[in-house]
Amino acid sequence: MAEFTVGERDFELDGRPVRLLSGALHYFRVHEGQWEHRLAMLRAMGLNCVETYVPWNLHEPERGRHRDVEALGRFLDAAEAAGLWAIVRPGPYICAEWENGGLPHWLTGTLGTRVRTRDPEYLGHVERWFRRLLPQVVRREIGRGGPVIMVQVENEYGSYGSDQVYLGRLTELLRELGVTVPLFTSDGPEDHMLTGGSVPGVLATANFGSGARENFETLRRHRPDGPLMCMEFWCGWFGHWGAEPVVREPADAASALEEILRCGASVNIYMAHGGTSFGGWSGANRAGDLHGGELRSTVTSYDYGAPVDEYGRPTEKFWLFRDILAPYQEGGAPLPDVPAPPAALGGPLGTELGEWAPLGEVMDTLGGPETEWAVPPTFEELGVDRGVVRYRVRVPGPRPPYPLGVTGLRDRAVVYVDGTRAGVLGGGPAEAGSYTALDGPVAGPAEVELWVESLGRVNYGPRLAEPKGITGGVLHERQYLHGVRARGLALDAFEDADALRRVSFRAPEEGAPGLFRGTFDVRGPGDAGLALPGWERGFVWVNGFCLGRYWSVGPQDSLYVPGPLLREGVNEVWVLELERSGDRRLTLG
Repeated sequence: MAEFTVGERDFELDGRPVRLLSGALHYFRVHEGQWEHRLAMLRAMGLNCVETYVPWNLHEPERGRHRDVEALGRFLDAAEAAGLWAIVRPGPYICAEWENGGLPHWLTGTLGTRVRTRDPEYLGHVERWFRRLLPQVVRREIGRGGPVIMVQVENEYGSYGSDQVYLGRLTELLRELGVTVPLFTSDGPEDHMLTGGSVPGVLATANFGSGARENFETLRRHRPDGPLMCMEFWCGWFGHWGAEPVVREPADAASALEEILRCGASVNIYMAHGGTSFGGWSGANRAGDLHGGELRSTVTSYDYGAPVDEYGRPTEKFWLFRDILAPYQEGGAPLPDVPAPPAALGGPLGTELGEWAPLGEVMDTLGGPETEWAVPPTFEELGVDRGVVRYRVRVPGPRPPYPLGVTGLRDRAVVYVDGTRAGVLGGGPAEAGSYTALDGPVAGPAEVELWVESLGRVNYGPRLAEPKGITGGVLHERQYLHGVRARGLALDAFEDADALRRVSFRAPEEGAPGLFRGTFDVRGPGDAGLALPGWERGFVWVNGFCLGRYWSVGPQDSLYVPGPLLREGVNEVWVLELERSGDRRLTLG
């Protein structure tokens, strides 16, 4: 069996220096039926390694209920079959523009800012999770004949905290649970990040998008010995709903990659292939220097401006990177041929969503129990990770019209007064006392409903672990309205085929929100994009698989449909529209 080690200046395989040419590809952002193709694209670009995170919340959505933890092992097997080594970043925190940075909502809802610290209760959960997860990694280490050559301790911890006791305990835990390959940390190339996130005796690497020589000089001040590696070379960037797209020119990215390699360093291209944040798992960020401003929800596409785009196609960046990486192939070996592009849908299709169920009935059929609280409960208190919560509260009367508003709104609320839509409230600054109100006053008595969708939990910065939904209260004038009834509708409820059969459908009402259903006929399945022109905001399922969130504010204007989801003949599509539906037509092409 081979041995991979960290030398004084180089990575070594059985004592022979090797350079890691790695690329990030998250198995959970790519349909499993497409892993083989995407990994072959990485190999054809000139990479010898693939890197992936592991999202804890995806695999343990409820405490003690695990879901397909073995997917990681299958992906590592696919990487080995593609001729690639593998770097695993198991968390427990991953950032990754992923919901809650990969931490389960049931964990942060209970522990808050005690996560990512030496807190015994938190570390107990981490140990229990790692005991379930890490056998997938350990049995596939290179010393046991597998592809895994390195494992990360936490992730960019220096951007968050300084708890060296915590990092030390994670390091010990990884070793106790059988990890024998080299460990590493990765942080921004700044003094406070490297001092906060590095672990004595563990390889430190740096994350950046440009300025390799200067950044490696900073790393060398902290670590005079050990191989240099940019663990995240940001060749592109992600997008937020309602913002301009972020574009990095291919020539600029290629120049930065060349500089890394000329420094004699190894590299991990982030992302080599970004994929898609299916299932509504996109995270969010807070604006402002201290991340205390407006919530910015991350788009569903994780294309990232990567050399292999969301549809698995080579871009200009791919060909430039391939030319740069070709001379660095071991033994001067030629690069593999570029795989044929994925099959595309046989032709554009249109379908009418002819069946509809009102949003309230969908909530009553698929949602959890309605409970009464003195003040509005958070999503965490209701056990909802991704989805919608309906808050109901009564304005007493008689009383004259006064402003109606909310404090501590974390997301976006569609408000109804006596069954009539009264407006939309957007999440403001992160402070719990921040106040947002409807444009017009409300008289009493009145029945008020607030439909709040989680637009993604913060995945980076000091606002990590903040709760979702209404975290303050509902006010009429300056008076809190108490006696709030709340009911949650989680996205996972739409995976329950038996429950969906209980939904009563009818002909749609023009412009109404709710759950829509339709079918379309496919001749020649393949990759497609799905667009809903004129629709406002919601989620789409194709043949029971959640493609993710759509939103008319852009910049993303269609959802990626992986070819393996489609079948020859009749296919089914569901749309959950939360604000205002369009003309009931959708297109695939």
